[in-house]
Amino acid sequence: MKRFWIDCTLATAFVFVTLGGIVAITDLKIFSAFDPLGEALGDVEMTDIAFSQLRNEPELDLNVVMVNVSKLSRREIAQQISLISQYHPKVIGVDVFFNCPSNLRDTISCPALADPMGNYMLAQAIKDAGNVVLVSKVLQSDSLFNEGIVDQYDSLRRTDLDIRGNAMEGFANLETDAEDQESFKTCRSFVPRIPMIHGDTALAFSVKIAMLYDSVKTKKFLARNNYSETINYRGNILDLHNASAFSGRYFALDWYQALDPEYVLPELIKDKIVILGYMGDDFDDTSWDDKFFTPLNKQYAGKTNPDMYGPVVHANIISMILNEDYIDELSDWQEWIVAITLCFINVALFWFIYNRSPDWFDAVSVLLQLIQIILLSFLMIYFFNWYSFKLDLTITLAALAVVGTVFELYQSAILMAFEWVKKRLTKRKDTVLTPE
Repeated sequence: MKRFWIDCTLATAFVFVTLGGIVAITDLKIFSAFDPLGEALGDVEMTDIAFSQLRNEPELDLNVVMVNVSKLSRREIAQQISLISQYHPKVIGVDVFFNCPSNLRDTISCPALADPMGNYMLAQAIKDAGNVVLVSKVLQSDSLFNEGIVDQYDSLRRTDLDIRGNAMEGFANLETDAEDQESFKTCRSFVPRIPMIHGDTALAFSVKIAMLYDSVKTKKFLARNNYSETINYRGNILDLHNASAFSGRYFALDWYQALDPEYVLPELIKDKIVILGYMGDDFDDTSWDDKFFTPLNKQYAGKTNPDMYGPVVHANIISMILNEDYIDELSDWQEWIVAITLCFINVALFWFIYNRSPDWFDAVSVLLQLIQIILLSFLMIYFFNWYSFKLDLTITLAALAVVGTVFELYQSAILMAFEWVKKRLTKRKDTVLTPE
């Protein structure tokens, strides 16, 4: 029995060594011919199926109203804010930067400066409202970046001081794998707060808005103390192109409607959260600007069009916080414990089958692997759907996919090599000890 448990332990370790080798080989791009397939499937998660196909339709979120700023001038956005603030929303979030790129303050590099009255109107509208949250962006200075420090920030991109005044701010950075705004951007999670190098803590744009609306629920959310949180998506604004599940979950005003008192009704705005941001030139636009792929995308594999604008992602985060409808998930160490435990059990079972019925080993082992992979895949999807718990078993599934082949390799090659080395060492020892 001692030898049995040693072999099970070594074979399990060999499975994960093999997986590490597979990952390393994949990173070398040796199989570049399969890159298109990898790009189509590599960004898919099992929970996407639960989001886009299985969940019951959520109720409308009447606490949040979306307003499209389209490509309006600062003067026109000021008019939107002034009209909206007349009806006393509790918080106004503005997901737009009002600054000059690279701090080049001339009318050629920064055309908005050509309208000083428009800038004054915008600054005054923000000041008069008194409850505006503007976006910022956490950045690394060149010196910090050159040191190779990750996930630490020491500077902010902000709206110009003469416009923002004393307005509140929250960083709008969202977690994606994209290198720039023009790249494929999938957003499943966000960082609620980031400690800055100089000692302050910056809150995310959505968290700051939620804090002003309901500080008790927001503090409860922050008490989870997770660096990153998976977004429990509730829905989208009106989606005329049917790219997203659960469209129309948020009431939204298009740019021209938010300039017309006939559309901006008191009962729609009073005591609500109003978020202004770019959501296309109009609601019929298919622009990719500030637009993300989310788990609500109906085409969850091989996606072709993004489905949700950035301001609506922030609205979903706010809804999650205010509804206290979070997503929990396994920590990294728990995921590894599950993977190692199930792999070890499979290896022990395979040893038993191999010793009792070697002729049936191949068929039975493959069948067991297939059944387990299917069951665990369904468990991941339905556990997420039923309990809002992200049971990430990716490592476990990878181990189960190779455990049978690796076990045979260990049994037929590694053990044989070990026995050969052992015999050679024993023979050499006998030769040394035997007198001539």
